[in-house]
Amino acid sequence: MHTLKHFDGARKVAGPQDRVENVRAAALEFRKSMLAGAKLRYYESFDLVKVPYPSYYGLRNAFSREHWVQYVNMINRVFVCQFDTPEGLKTLLISPSDYERNRATPFFKRLSDKNPKLIERLVFKPFNTVESVLNKIGLRPEDVDYITYDHLHTQDVRRWLGSADTPGYFPNAKLIVHRQEWESALRLTPIQRDWYCPGGIEGIPEDRVIFVEGDVMLGAGVAMIHTPGHTEGNHSMVVHTDEGLWVTSENGICAEAFAPERSAIPGVADYARATGVEVILNGNTLENSIDQYISMVQEKTIAGPSQRNPDYPNVFPSSELTANPLFPGAKPTFAVKHARHGELQKR
Repeated sequence: MHTLKHFDGARKVAGPQDRVENVRAAALEFRKSMLAGAKLRYYESFDLVKVPYPSYYGLRNAFSREHWVQYVNMINRVFVCQFDTPEGLKTLLISPSDYERNRATPFFKRLSDKNPKLIERLVFKPFNTVESVLNKIGLRPEDVDYITYDHLHTQDVRRWLGSADTPGYFPNAKLIVHRQEWESALRLTPIQRDWYCPGGIEGIPEDRVIFVEGDVMLGAGVAMIHTPGHTEGNHSMVVHTDEGLWVTSENGICAEAFAPERSAIPGVADYARATGVEVILNGNTLENSIDQYISMVQEKTIAGPSQRNPDYPNVFPSSELTANPLFPGAKPTFAVKHARHGELQKR
């Protein structure tokens, strides 16, 4: 694990659009260096659960009021990665959500309490658990070296890492987290608190946590890039595969959020043309919308065009917009759905 310097100072000029262009230029250089390096050994996505999400947060002002619905559906996924390091092969889980405990997040708890039958029968749909995914592919809990999340919204990680008197499901795993994200989760303002699971990191021994600052290379073909805005400590995962560079985070809820001018979702392309925006923010807390805008330009520049559909960047949202007949019009124009690279190595 070593620090990357490509983006140092890129956001320190006064003009916001100058910051956009500085970060874009740095992202192009970083993309070249990642593509010139090794690929990771294995990368695969697995569906965990379909959840409701307010359309106003997911697509902000871009969704046409004529087709406006209160909610959209997103599928949350876990990503299993293996990569080489000087210490040997490492296994990383990206976004291993404990969605049963995560439902204690204040926003989702209120939603479920108000509409329990609607949420359970029509909107909330589980596909797999983290445990069932690992069992399916033949990984044992002790095989997992690291877990990480792009940010800690809704996450309760105590089942995985344990606490002072309760062992975790993963006996060897450590949480990799941006130090600012950890500090934020310990001292939340009310507007943030609505989106963090109460006690989600409470009691976790700090020797089970690896704190990072800035951007780091975790191993061959895997980088963790600080992309603040959605939260102060948000980061994006970049992995080098046979499909190029996949970039995973929750700054945008669909690939077309990074190419809104090509969206068929009612109103989105019109909004992009009218305002000139390059991206549509996933903005529930809007901790820093300018930084998030810059981060999304950074992400789509690193990703480059998708090999599946070059109209869209090779971004794979950790929670991706999906169609639901209850929410007409909110159907993604293009969705990644699943990605796989390489073969899993079993120990």
